[in-house]
Amino acid sequence: MKKIAILTLSLLTLVAACDTKKEKESVSQDELMARQLDSLRNALSQAENESNDLMGTVEQIQEGFKQINEAEDIVTLQSKQGEGGDKATILENMALIQNKLKLNRELITSLQEQLRTSNSSNTKLKSTLEEMVKNFETQLEEKTKQIDELRVELEKRDVRIAEQDQQISALNENVNALSQSNEQKAQTIAQKTQAIAAQDKQMHTAYYVFGTKKELREQRILQHGDVLKSSDFNHDYFTKIDYRVTKVIKLYSKKAELLTNHPAGTYSLDKDAQGQLTLRITDPDRFWSVNKYLVVEVK
Repeated sequence: MKKIAILTLSLLTLVAACDTKKEKESVSQDELMARQLDSLRNALSQAENESNDLMGTVEQIQEGFKQINEAEDIVTLQSKQGEGGDKATILENMALIQNKLKLNRELITSLQEQLRTSNSSNTKLKSTLEEMVKNFETQLEEKTKQIDELRVELEKRDVRIAEQDQQISALNENVNALSQSNEQKAQTIAQKTQAIAAQDKQMHTAYYVFGTKKELREQRILQHGDVLKSSDFNHDYFTKIDYRVTKVIKLYSKKAELLTNHPAGTYSLDKDAQGQLTLRITDPDRFWSVNKYLVVEVK
């Protein structure tokens, strides 16, 4: 009887152990499934964000070429009018063209880098975008050549006008004085145009840095728990960018925190396949509206 009781107890213990094991296996399976779903959600979210980044850059480039063509048409129209053309309008639009050509060149380079580092498995989308990049590069080369030819033509017209002015000035000193006055005005316009171009570049300039708490303290970026509270921090430690171009910043860390203030909803922190974070700035104008300096602490 005692042996039967012991045997029965052993069987019950074994059954309980099996149930516990099954329960643990069940919990483990649930946890595994949850992790897989989270990983899938992150991958889908990252793929969507990458696609949005890529298409956003494509749209910027297309808009840039549109503005270049419009400005080129204005310059051509004004230059055909000879002395009757508006020189200020010509100079302003030539400056706009140069700025847009430079910006598009940087955006095309950025698009190439985005494609190179993309984790997207959508090979068809990648192939289409790579073909678009080639077309953009060809279009940029052709447009640059056209603008160079237009600039030469403008210079030739100015020479002819200058020669006419010299002939007239030999007969009439008043006309000569007027010509000098016009030249001074042209120089003033050119200077203002350059100033506008510099101002445009400055308006879209921003600075970012990421590092550990120790690194940020060593560069006096973080002092006594406060970020950028004094002007003696190491400015050279920051990376200078045109925020119209740089909208994706790899942080090379699995944990990160933005220490400077930037509006919610203007950025996201996405994990790649290795779990490392990338900062995606989805609304650059709003993101940098509060602060032109970005400080990120990585851990």
